[in-house]
Amino acid sequence: MRRRLLAVLMVLMGVAALLLCLPLADAYARGRTEHLLLQRRSDAVRFADLADRMRTDADRSELSAEIGRYAELYGAGVVVVDTAGTATARAGPGIGTGSGSGTGAAAAASDACRRALTGRSTDRLPTLRPWGPASVVLAEPVGRDERVSGAVLLTVPTTAARRDVTVRWSLIAAGALAAFAAAALVAAGISRWLMRPLLDLDRAVEGLAAGSLQARAVSATGPPELRRLRKHFNTMAQAVSESIGRQRDFVADASHQLRNPLATLVLQLENVEPYVAPGPGRTEHTRALDEAERLEELLDGLLALARVESGAAEPQEQDVSRAVRERVRAWEPVFRDAGLVLAAADLAEDLRARALPDATGRILDALLDNAVKFVPRGGRTEVTTARGTDGTAVVRVTDDGPGVREDQLPLLTRRFARSPEHQNVAGSGLGLAIADEIARISGGSLDVAANAPRGLVVELRLPHA
Repeated sequence: MRRRLLAVLMVLMGVAALLLCLPLADAYARGRTEHLLLQRRSDAVRFADLADRMRTDADRSELSAEIGRYAELYGAGVVVVDTAGTATARAGPGIGTGSGSGTGAAAAASDACRRALTGRSTDRLPTLRPWGPASVVLAEPVGRDERVSGAVLLTVPTTAARRDVTVRWSLIAAGALAAFAAAALVAAGISRWLMRPLLDLDRAVEGLAAGSLQARAVSATGPPELRRLRKHFNTMAQAVSESIGRQRDFVADASHQLRNPLATLVLQLENVEPYVAPGPGRTEHTRALDEAERLEELLDGLLALARVESGAAEPQEQDVSRAVRERVRAWEPVFRDAGLVLAAADLAEDLRARALPDATGRILDALLDNAVKFVPRGGRTEVTTARGTDGTAVVRVTDDGPGVREDQLPLLTRRFARSPEHQNVAGSGLGLAIADEIARISGGSLDVAANAPRGLVVELRLPHA
């Protein structure tokens, strides 16, 4: 957003600079053209006066000498014509010739001559710009009113005037660039000042959404409105944190407090078992003991989930490869006793990640525990590790068990969720939920997909250290 805001400001400042510079440059070019016209017109008036007083050969010689010196000094072409358009005196380059001259210049000279022979002086020249025109033509009538006896035509080179225009335009452009650069620096500072609190708020919101209840906006800069927004956000985040903290504390405290009387109840049920006579009473006693133990397991799961959600531990670097090898080695006897095969293949070496302490081992325990419960005897479970294209550590657990329906896959990581086919399997339904929460708090993910031709594939991704 900062780049977009800066781009908008730069475009606006560029347009403003152009709107200021272009009229200024055009005004100077017009002024320099007018100055050239006034200078050369005064010369043309002087030559017209000399031509008007021309009566003898001496006067003609004086006029020729005067326009010759002028043409030599300024590189201009001077032509004096009579009312029939016939040249009576000439010096310098001819009309319609010279650098930059052509059909357009000849037409301009002819038009200026016709106007002068009707008693009208040249009062406008084409605006001079760095690229042209190379010369201009102006005319002055000889005589006045009904006594017009000819005209004086000047072909004036514009090299010096165009050089002045070029220099002045360069100065204007340099000033515009300097002003634009200064304005760009100011705009960059303003955009940084405006966006810093927004970026800080964005990071705080992202952290809060990721489960970090301690995330707060700390930037104290920016407009008053954004500072008030930061204050209100921090107040809201504190209230949310306290509310969620109280809920988690209640779950943890309730689970912890219920464990002691439940453990006592289980112990009493086990102690009373020898005194229950065989028959329906013994069956009901066994069922009650199983339900009590299931409730105890459920409380243990709730307590573990509350501890994970509390986020008390900070993520740290850990060796994923070693954790996977250790957990596979620890679970091999369990799988062997259950008539299952646990294999570890394609284990990447020196695979490291940044996650909650022992996140890999705890998540892998939950996944392998599920495999032991749901994969029938003779089944196979395989654990592989790899490094993702984005540098993440990938741990994949694949089994060839019965699996679940496609529409049931998203439910497996929910709390207490179990597929209809596995309702009678022992467990609390919190294993994958706890594993998913650990992965999420660690900055990773836990994805469940169907395996071909049957079974499940659970993929754990943890951020690279």
